[in-house]
Amino acid sequence: MSARRRVAILGSTGSIGTQALDVIARHPDRFEVAGLAAGRNVALLREQVARFAPAIATDGGDGPDGLRRVALESGADVVLAATDGFVAFDAVFAAVERGIDIAVANKELIVAAGELLVAAAGRSGSHLLPVDSEHSAVFQCLAGEDRARVAQIVLTASGGPFLRRSRDEIANATVEQALAHPTWQMGTKNTVDSASLMNKGLEVIEASRLFGFPGSQIAVVVHPQSIAHAFAIFTDGSVKAQLCAPDMRVPIGYALAWPDRLVTPTVVEGSPDVVAALGAKPGAAALRYEFERPDLERFPCLRLAYQALETGGTAPAMLSAANEVAVSAFVEGRLRFGQIPALIEKVLRGTPAADVTLDGVRAADRDARLRAAHALEEVVCS
Repeated sequence: MSARRRVAILGSTGSIGTQALDVIARHPDRFEVAGLAAGRNVALLREQVARFAPAIATDGGDGPDGLRRVALESGADVVLAATDGFVAFDAVFAAVERGIDIAVANKELIVAAGELLVAAAGRSGSHLLPVDSEHSAVFQCLAGEDRARVAQIVLTASGGPFLRRSRDEIANATVEQALAHPTWQMGTKNTVDSASLMNKGLEVIEASRLFGFPGSQIAVVVHPQSIAHAFAIFTDGSVKAQLCAPDMRVPIGYALAWPDRLVTPTVVEGSPDVVAALGAKPGAAALRYEFERPDLERFPCLRLAYQALETGGTAPAMLSAANEVAVSAFVEGRLRFGQIPALIEKVLRGTPAADVTLDGVRAADRDARLRAAHALEEVVCS
């Protein structure tokens, strides 16, 4: 039996981090925890350290240097980047430059600096392994395929809690309503982004960076069942899809075990329930999938993301930063849900996109946050 894979987790107390530790605990023969980095939830970090005994652990009080130490000094074979925002920026780039594989669950990192990260991985031999269910699905659909024969990749969106709501209902939605996701269990930021479809817009940009396709070759379809996570459409008309139940532990496990797959006893023992394997509840007699086009009038954040991708440069970084400010203001009760895209659009219109460099991305992020904060009162009063 080969040695267990050593995993360091940046963001161990968050939604992805805790689910990753659940995967590791279920497969002690495959993985060991090399390092843990948490934010403010020190009590949970202490519990994780007691259970998994990592070589190194840090919390938010250690700042970005703590994340860097976990990434570089833990002896990890793979680093799971599961923090929000830019806090792990330097740690991830440093790990990539060392040739360490990165399981990527940080949207902002790839959206803002994906071009630089992919280039750095190409130089060092590091593998960027997507953890988002949609990008994991694309990664699997493209395995062994000639990229020149890919006509389009398609990401699916659940539609979130407002799929059947009117424009007025969406505009005045409460935080509680925005957080009532019908299929996925995620953190607050990602759940609000799912409600606005900004998460899908950010994922379109991520897909472009990770797989090298322009926005014109990346489509989105709404799929409320959240079982088919992505498709690849080929030039001969064939379509490949990756399907699994909406459980983030599946793409997390795939990224951590890659290029292998984990063995789940309930899947391989006995005669599998085929309909359940396709996403139905155990014992269900039937399962139906629905697909529809997204409504860009009711969900303009998706349109803004495509525009930022087309603009290029640091525009995606500005989009991501402005969205973070807008979502925080909404959650805090300072901005209506329907005003989130208005604030983002105001920032994008008022800030020229610059070339993508590490310093340029950081500057664009700071500038967009400042502009969003200053424009907040104007949008609220409009």
